[in-house]
Amino acid sequence: MDVVVQAGVNWMKLNAELKDSGLFLPPDPGPMAYIGGMIATNCSGTNAMRYGAMKDYVVNLTVVLADGTVIKTRQRPRKTSAGYNLNSLFTGSEGTLGIVTEATLKLAILPRSFSVATVAFKSIHAAAAAASSLVRAGLPLAALELMDEVGMEMINRGGGTEGKMWEEFPTLFIKYVETPLLKVTKHAKNINTERMSTESSVKESIQEARVICRRHNASSFEGVNTKKEMDALWSARREAALVANAMKPEGTVMLATDVAVPISRMADLIEGSKDKANRHGFVNSVIGHVGDGNFHQAIFHNPNVASDVEKIKDCVDSMVYKAIEMEGTVTGEHGIGIGKKNGLIKELGLPTVGVMKALKDALDPHWLLNPGKVFDE
Repeated sequence: MDVVVQAGVNWMKLNAELKDSGLFLPPDPGPMAYIGGMIATNCSGTNAMRYGAMKDYVVNLTVVLADGTVIKTRQRPRKTSAGYNLNSLFTGSEGTLGIVTEATLKLAILPRSFSVATVAFKSIHAAAAAASSLVRAGLPLAALELMDEVGMEMINRGGGTEGKMWEEFPTLFIKYVETPLLKVTKHAKNINTERMSTESSVKESIQEARVICRRHNASSFEGVNTKKEMDALWSARREAALVANAMKPEGTVMLATDVAVPISRMADLIEGSKDKANRHGFVNSVIGHVGDGNFHQAIFHNPNVASDVEKIKDCVDSMVYKAIEMEGTVTGEHGIGIGKKNGLIKELGLPTVGVMKALKDALDPHWLLNPGKVFDE
């Protein structure tokens, strides 16, 4: 099950076209993202916990190289050992090695049954620790997202969502998905299997999650399973970034950070990053795909004030370098771009970055494609 698309296709429009077929492309970044950019950054989104990142859906790519040569990375089979994996080379390369013009993408089956829950906690550390416990429990979660108390307060200042006002505490947003079960019956020498209803497994998962969250002193737990209720309950997370940008303090801009660490270290890094920004006097909010250890801290600052610029650099550098110390990465899904080139060297080391530069030299000897990104010439 796959689809051939050009780089200028919007992922939401693609999924709208695919809906009647019962299939979808799982990566779900911002609503304005296009396939070409999603491949260039190896994006993911809220579905990454269950479905993975963009790299997991690339079957093949058509790429224009710097000298105008057009190549196709591989054929359509899911399984191949034919030469180097060029899909992985171009996916996440941020447009520095070639220009993707077309892609064949693997699709997933839309789940038949799922449910949504929100859980409020008194502290960001408790919420992040609960997220880690939920992941370790092996529950069939499609998404596990986090918003801190600042983000929830901004949602309420904006009038709430879907007619709902929210508790202004750190909140986990949980999406449960069906897990196909097989019922095995024996008749004489024959063994028959049939698909069982998964509603009971979803209900059991909700109950287990409730128990886990209670251990971390959750202040409230709300679960729903009708489409209207689920849309309403997920609405705050869906609109978080747009609302934060709209409600930012006057005279400031929003800088969105992006790191990922092993889930066991996530609570400490989130708490430390918020403390650092708070000490500098910045309004800041954490929005995270905490199910896979990736989170974003939105920090609001005035780029025209020199002291703010220095302080914001201190916040970002501290977060990035602590993530590396925790065996994490400087970017979970946004990419290196211009701002994290030093972080890339610190994370991977000069020899590894040197190999990347050698590939760049081979494919783009004049450094024409997206110059200044990822690393310097």
